[in-house]
Amino acid sequence: MKKLLMITTGGTIASVEGENGLAPAVNANEMLNYVSDMNNDYTMETLSLMNLDSTNMQPEDWVTMAEAVQHRYDAYDGFIITHGTDTMAYTAAALSYMLQNSSKPIVITGSQIPITFQKTDAKRNITDAIRFACEEIGGVYVVFDGRVIQGTRAIKLRTKSYDAFESINYPYIAFIHEDRIEYNKKIQSQNEPFTVDTSLCTDVLLLRLYPGLKPEVFDVLANMYKGVVIESYGSGGIPFERHDLLQKINELVEKGVVVVITTQCLEEGEDMTIYEVGRRINQELITRSSNMNTEAIVPKLMWALGRSAEPKEVKRMMETPIADDITIWPS
Repeated sequence: MKKLLMITTGGTIASVEGENGLAPAVNANEMLNYVSDMNNDYTMETLSLMNLDSTNMQPEDWVTMAEAVQHRYDAYDGFIITHGTDTMAYTAAALSYMLQNSSKPIVITGSQIPITFQKTDAKRNITDAIRFACEEIGGVYVVFDGRVIQGTRAIKLRTKSYDAFESINYPYIAFIHEDRIEYNKKIQSQNEPFTVDTSLCTDVLLLRLYPGLKPEVFDVLANMYKGVVIESYGSGGIPFERHDLLQKINELVEKGVVVVITTQCLEEGEDMTIYEVGRRINQELITRSSNMNTEAIVPKLMWALGRSAEPKEVKRMMETPIADDITIWPS
């Protein structure tokens, strides 16, 4: 019989109507009362960790969640974390980097409609999360609308629909059909030891390029941030004519700031080797993101900067996938 822990952090799933609109108020024990017991294959304990709208979620809250799992890791077979949808993808990625090589499922879920409402997706999502937390699988996952997504590959694509989340540049891990879980492929288990590292450096800026951006904006960044993620165009090009951003970015890197180039396109990732606007970038100094999504790049950069202040080492960590960046499919 599996022993599970459900950790609640707030979000829409725990919200009730208040004077100023929906706000989290339902605690862990109350939430569990809305979900009927599926079978006798597990026991459930609860922990009300925080009660935040996920818009208010900050990196220090990721650390609190990671430490909550770490301190109880040996006592449970699986973990369910309920969370607001707006920053769920960032949290899932952050936990993937801080809690590496887990041999137990750490499942994050939430809902688009509060569990207290008569019509809600919350009950199904919690039920699915419990079911997946009973599986013989390790790692951090998002379970939402019957789909299981690698923790570093989730993005919120829709604001109202039940199918709010998509898996970007990576297949869904599995689909959940009532009492049946259908995997895309058999997953190979990890043999590396479970490691926890909650050191984060939050001096990170996310900057989206747009036509007309003034190059001078980069002059002020070196004194404020240790890492900058640039959402560029297409395959990862940087403008160098008229509004010359390339020179300013090179100056930023020379000052020791880690600059990560990604793309504004959701799918297929960057490839700076195709066009002149990409090849002109000094790829010995600039950090490439391959096909990672922004919601994973930002917390990974915070995690890497928390482990090292040396730009070359941060670049190495950013460009080297960890086990939780990808689920290993047997060849």
